[in-house]
Amino acid sequence: MKQSCQSRLGRPVARFLSAAALIGVAAVAASASEPLASAWLDGFNNKARLMAGRAANQPENQLYAAIEIVMPDGWKTYWRTPGDAGGVPPDFNWDASENLAAARVLYPAPHRIVDKSGATFGYKDRVTFPVEINAKDTTKPITLRLKAAYGVCKELCVPAEAELMLVVPPAPDVSDQITATLAKVPAKQPVADRDPALAAWRVATDGGKPRLVLDVTDAPGTDNDAFVEGPEGIYLAPAKKISTVSGRSVYELDLTDGIDLAALKGKALTVTMTSSSGQSEQAITLD
Repeated sequence: MKQSCQSRLGRPVARFLSAAALIGVAAVAASASEPLASAWLDGFNNKARLMAGRAANQPENQLYAAIEIVMPDGWKTYWRTPGDAGGVPPDFNWDASENLAAARVLYPAPHRIVDKSGATFGYKDRVTFPVEINAKDTTKPITLRLKAAYGVCKELCVPAEAELMLVVPPAPDVSDQITATLAKVPAKQPVADRDPALAAWRVATDGGKPRLVLDVTDAPGTDNDAFVEGPEGIYLAPAKKISTVSGRSVYELDLTDGIDLAALKGKALTVTMTSSSGQSEQAITLD
């Protein structure tokens, strides 16, 4: 059972150091004052652990895990789509788990991180990926065994690997940390006055250069941004903000920048809109 996302075609991935990161297995550690969680596993310039529980305002029978990664100040790791400057998306493998029917990793809204190498999409300092988990037999515990691979980067990128284990009982407590990190996952239905939302979009061809134009209603918070993903294996250049007027931002994505426009016809694209107050996600299909 593998949750993964391959690098987009048409752009080089980040250059990694050859030294492998520390690998180990973390045992279960929990107390009344701490969430149900594995011990921290220390690697090179990062540490990782698994957490589990239920979430407030979610169905009682829905269980969640969460993968928490902490890095030193200034270090980063990547979103499922790493951006234009190269990078490696995280890969999560649950094959060795017991009594696990399904595991679906959810991705918190990314940040656009711009440095001398270009723009990357990801997270600085720390990130928690929530995971929807379902048991084969709901009366028995789930033994989660995760093999995670991800990059941690500053001036150079280092491959990190972690093997983590956690036993999740059939009815764990509500986890405040899991509840909080679920709130950072883009909503399918944006909430007015909290989440940015896609008001309109079109493919413009004036000037002889096809481009995707997004009209986004900004959220009341700061750092409004938009990210566009294509089908797996098809590279898309980053969307660029070209104007903001009266709470609306317009973004453009060059459809001639290494893109096979014909291959996108009839395919769904995912638009993720972010801000400091909320985030949302919408699928669009190019005619």
